[in-house]
Amino acid sequence: MGELLVATDLVKAYRTDGAEQLVLRGVSMTVESGEWIAVMGPSGCGKSTLLHLLGGLDDPDGGSVVLAEQNISRLNIAARAVLRRQRIGYVFQQYNLIPHLNVAANVELPQRLIGRSRRESRLRTAALLDELGLTDRANAMPATLSGGEQQRVAIARALANEPDLLLADEPTGALDTAASRAVIELLQRQHEAGQTIVMVTHDPDVAGVTDRTVHLRDGQVLLEEVLVS
Repeated sequence: MGELLVATDLVKAYRTDGAEQLVLRGVSMTVESGEWIAVMGPSGCGKSTLLHLLGGLDDPDGGSVVLAEQNISRLNIAARAVLRRQRIGYVFQQYNLIPHLNVAANVELPQRLIGRSRRESRLRTAALLDELGLTDRANAMPATLSGGEQQRVAIARALANEPDLLLADEPTGALDTAASRAVIELLQRQHEAGQTIVMVTHDPDVAGVTDRTVHLRDGQVLLEEVLVS
């Protein structure tokens, strides 16, 4: 164990038609290597915004994010993109699969972007799809998949480059009970294998399988709960 991610005094505001909405108000959190953290809170409290900042998808208006001793907040857009490819896997609630690529190609793409050979990418993809029960869907297009299948493909894509950190934004939010259970069981297996995960969720049952829950309210950390096993 050891500190993998440290967020300090994060502030984020959005401006619309001259009005400013302060979404995060000095949020700090530390994520240990191998830890699974759930982020919970009411709609609009800043959960997804926090995840975007942790993943370098957006710039904070104040504070910093340090991943593996590298200050993401000081990197330019291009450098952050490289960092994400190499160190961060991101699972979006709405999947964000590339519609004109089949399942295998969606999972292979991030690997090719970091310079992994076609052979290595195909072997890694085949292993992931097998683990996720998607081998028979490798040539399927995203539009032909169920919501649960699309989310599993999105997770495979996020894990393809063996990231230090997996960020998941409501990974079960659009799924039925059976599909949600399958996704959480998958994340549990990844966590048991040592994967560090920060997951936004609204579901207390989902949060209950993690190591720690961070509760946000009005853009601030309200409390933290450590799961006692």
